[in-house]
Amino acid sequence: MTTRRRFLQQSALLIGTQAAAALGAGLHTPAARAAVKGWHMAEENAPQARAFIAFGAQQAIWEDYTPDVQAALGRIARAIAAFQPVTVYCRPEERRLAEHHCGAARVRFEEAPLDDIWIRDIGPVFIADGQGSVAGVDFNFNGWGDKQRHGADSRLAKTMCDGLDIDHLRSDLVGEGGGIETDGLGTAIMTESSWLNDNRNPRWTKAEIEQALARDLGFRKIIWLPGIKGRDITDAHVDFYARFARPGVVVANLDMDPDSYDYELTRKHLDILKRSTDADGKPLDVHTLPPPQNPRRSRFLRDHPDFAAGYINYFVINGAVIAPEFGDAKADAHARELLERLYPGRKVVQLNIDAIASGGGGIHCVTNQMPAA
Repeated sequence: MTTRRRFLQQSALLIGTQAAAALGAGLHTPAARAAVKGWHMAEENAPQARAFIAFGAQQAIWEDYTPDVQAALGRIARAIAAFQPVTVYCRPEERRLAEHHCGAARVRFEEAPLDDIWIRDIGPVFIADGQGSVAGVDFNFNGWGDKQRHGADSRLAKTMCDGLDIDHLRSDLVGEGGGIETDGLGTAIMTESSWLNDNRNPRWTKAEIEQALARDLGFRKIIWLPGIKGRDITDAHVDFYARFARPGVVVANLDMDPDSYDYELTRKHLDILKRSTDADGKPLDVHTLPPPQNPRRSRFLRDHPDFAAGYINYFVINGAVIAPEFGDAKADAHARELLERLYPGRKVVQLNIDAIASGGGGIHCVTNQMPAA
């Protein structure tokens, strides 16, 4: 079973890769912040001020599954709201629909143009200075290399920063939040297939990208996984392959289907992670989390062979881990037990997100978070 979404063929407005890269060139970057004041990207495990969701599913992309995706977004919003505040972005004409699905105590609604639902990628990457200040880094979203329309989504990062009254800082790089995983102490895990890719960062070397991310996000070391280009719309985002549970502890996807293109790839990733150290030279404690082998809800599987049945795309919030379940009782239980061990003191809440998985994403892909000041 493959675990990432297939390319979505859209004929609507696109913003070219080079144009998006040029948009960042010469503009204000977070360099001085990270270098001088100690600004850094916080780990997801750290205390959060609020979470974010984009209620942006539309018929042109999701077709008959649109209502199912909207309902799944609502389940996620309500689950998060039981633990912390949530902001839901929605189109003005869909405000009442968003309120119907997502409405709960601690849910706030903001109106904004949207193309789709992937707020992890289209929203800012938040950085903090550890002294009470937060800012948002904009990585110039370009539709994962011009694979999907993104004229509205490419503006959401600034909209979010403006609404939160925090600095909006534009990177010189093109990338997405789902392509970045960090322990919050300067170590990151990323895939070469996503960042060292001419559809995002033409003519950039690995060393130049590392230097830019050191300035933008405070990274001291990046553990590079190869990933795989062209098999899914994201070119293999890291949040479907490896996650930091906390500093020094990593959970890695391990595909058990020999017919999947991820079978050998996840084993290669696992070998790299087991041989890697963090920015302080400490070895990593690596746990594996296989996807389900027998997901039961065939309606979505039948029509979408690249259904993203991966447990690793979970979302960590204050007091909880919001994770998927796929109707495979044994695998669902194993995922819950592992996450309970990795995140002691947090409640593991499992949700049916099959409609979102049919588009190749998961809970982490459709959420974002701002660290507490």
